[in-house]
Order: sequence, then C-alpha cells, then structure tokens
Amino acid sequence: MAVVVVVGAQWGDEGKGKVVDLLAEKADVVARFGGGANAGHTLVIGDSQLVTHLIPSGVLHPGKPCVLGEGMVIDPQTLLEEIDACQARGLLPGDELVVGARAHVILPYHRQLEALREEGRRAIGTTRRGIGPAYEAKVARRGVRIGDLTKPERLRELIRENLDELGAVLAHHGGEAPGPAEVQAIADEALRAGERLSPYIGDAGRFVHRAIGEGRDVLLEGAQGSLLDIDHGTYPFVTSSATVAGGACLGLGIGPTRIDRVVGITKAYATRVGGGPFPTQMEEEEADAWREAGGEFGATTGRPRRCGWLDVPALRLAIRVSGITQLALTKLDVLRGRGPIKVCVAYELDGQELAELPLDPDDLERVTPRYVTLPGWDEETAAARSRGELPPGARAYIDTLEELTGVPIALLSVGPERTQTAVVADPFSDS
Repeated sequence: MAVVVVVGAQWGDEGKGKVVDLLAEKADVVARFGGGANAGHTLVIGDSQLVTHLIPSGVLHPGKPCVLGEGMVIDPQTLLEEIDACQARGLLPGDELVVGARAHVILPYHRQLEALREEGRRAIGTTRRGIGPAYEAKVARRGVRIGDLTKPERLRELIRENLDELGAVLAHHGGEAPGPAEVQAIADEALRAGERLSPYIGDAGRFVHRAIGEGRDVLLEGAQGSLLDIDHGTYPFVTSSATVAGGACLGLGIGPTRIDRVVGITKAYATRVGGGPFPTQMEEEEADAWREAGGEFGATTGRPRRCGWLDVPALRLAIRVSGITQLALTKLDVLRGRGPIKVCVAYELDGQELAELPLDPDDLERVTPRYVTLPGWDEETAAARSRGELPPGARAYIDTLEELTGVPIALLSVGPERTQTAVVADPFSDS
C-alpha cells in the first residue's frame, strides 16, 4: 500500500494528465485535492481526446473511484458537462465519483468579477473561470459549498448575502450586480445542478481516509504547478490555492504522516501562461518553434504558452517546498533535433550566485540566468521504453538533471500516448 502525491514542479502545464492517467493504472483510488476548472488535462484515448478540468485523470480506468476533495472550488455546470462527456464514453458510472460536500462552488458572479479584474489594471493572466473570487469567498466565510446546492432556502439566502456585499465591488470594476430576477435564476440553476449532483455528494476526506486504512493504493492529484502556489509561488502571479504537496493534506483532510511519496512533474523545458516573471524565456522566434513542436497551447483557454529553457533554480524550489522524492520528466521527445540545449543552473543577482528563486519578485525580474549547454540529439526517442533505449544525448541530459536536482527521475515521457513512456521506478512500489 502507498499514498502518492503528484504535483506540477513548474508553472503548470507539465503533463499531469498523462502522468496521473499512467499512475492510476496502479492505484485503487484517485483523488484531486485543490484548484478548479482552471486546470485542464488533455487525455489521449486512441485516436480521440478527452479534456477534463475537474474530474481526476484517473477517470480512464474503470473500477477506480475518482474523488473531488474539499479543497477544490467547483463550477457545477462544468462538472455536469464533464460527467456527461465521460459517461457518453462508457466511463464514470455513478458509484465511481465522490464530490466533497464541503468543496466550494463557483457561481456566475465569481466569473463576472474575475473577468472584470482581468480587463482592468490588475490583470495577472487568470483563466477567468472565477477561481480567485470563489476562494476569496471561502476565506471570508461567506462561500457557497457543494452541500448547499441541495438546501434551497439556505442557498438562496447565501447568494443574496453574497451579492449584497459584492454589488459595490462589481460596480467599482465597471460591472453591475445581478438584479432580483437574475439572482433567482442563478439560484434556480444551482439548485437544478445540485439535484443532478446529489447522488455523488459525500464526505470526500472520509472516503480517502477509509481507503488508506484499508491498505489501498491511493493517488492524490494536484492542479497547476508548485511555482503557482499561493504562499510559495511567484506572488502575485499565482493561483489562489495550495498547489504544493502539502495541499493534499489540507484539501482532503488527511495527515502528513499518511503521505509515502511525492512525484513532481517537469517538462524537459519550461513554459508559463499569463503574466509573471520567467527568467529563462526564449526569444519569440525561437519560442514559436518550440511552441509548435510541443503543442504549447492551453487546454483550458487555448492561449499560447511562453516557452523557455529548463530552469533548475525554479525546480529546486519546487522540490524543496513539496518534498519531491521522484521526478517525472515529460516531453523529452520535443528536444529531439533542436540542436544545442541550454539548462539554467543558477542565477546571478548583484554579483551573487543564487541556487533558487529569490524571495522578492522584483529581484526575480532582475536575475541573469547562468546556463550550461548540452549537445542535444537527433535520434528518434518515441519508441524508447527504458532509459537504456534512449540515445546518448538524451541520457546525458537526464543524468545532468538528476545531478543538478539530487532527485531521481522515475518516469520518462517520450510522446503523448500512454504507451510512449519509460517507467524507471514505480512510485507505488517499495522496491
């Protein structure tokens, strides 16, 4: 039995969907612990794709319950659309989904407020899905929770109270609070969603706790990346939740002593969406070529991602704050034929060498990356199913990354298909 946490070790978009899908084959339960519909996982099923934003990537494995934890913020309409899409493919029967009753709900006015803010001077590049305002309401203790969707009077009162308080905020940002008829429509739509979701609503934390107690293998899935964590990321260009491995304990109500291993996912290069410092960002012409080669467009927004060289100081921070014990390296195939490959090994700031990201965001904007250059490789890697089957240049790249981070690479992805993976070490195994 093992409890394994999977987190992104960069600024999101590291390929968590594929890695979780692969590891879910070994797990008995897959639970997501934070974030909302701002996370998009593209899952390849034969010749088709399934994009999920809320339901864990383990959904492709029948017989393995998927859990949405209390630390999430859930858009009920998005969740229902995903349930319908999964069930249309013969996936996710009713007894294989648990939606935490204490998870918070995203409502239309949350999306409205986030969009207004993004159009103003304080834009940070959010997905406009209402994630931040929903977490704000949670912390302010006026949030609506999934369980409230089955309580008509309570729900209507909560929505009225929220909009009484948010009216002035919406007006400040150039918007307009919903009128009485719109408030009623919001409540009615939420209640209809609650009625459809009611068979799935339960105590997510207790469900996961019981599975661990029964000696089952449990996979805990994070969203976004460690460098977007609300406390430890590149604030204020971060998400609104705990994306590091400790967030699994917060979002599912399990103790830290229950965690056995933490797998951190990193691309073989770096990407970032939206605003915020990105020290190893490539020049635009070069970035365009990498973007096309790697399909670097957001699964949630379709926005082009900024591309850069692998940033080891940033990766070291992610390893430290999440306690990463193993790395999963994705998109290694994208490096093929791209010539000499640069890896940032340190920063220089005011004559000093830094091994990790500096604390102050202004300092991060001023750092100069220090690179080593590796020769790269032209040989095909898509057929490799072990480390030894990779070309020498690819193996040298992996050896360098392990040496620089001090963390072993347990999984290598050499293509989008589930089978295009070399598993070096099984995170669920003690051997």
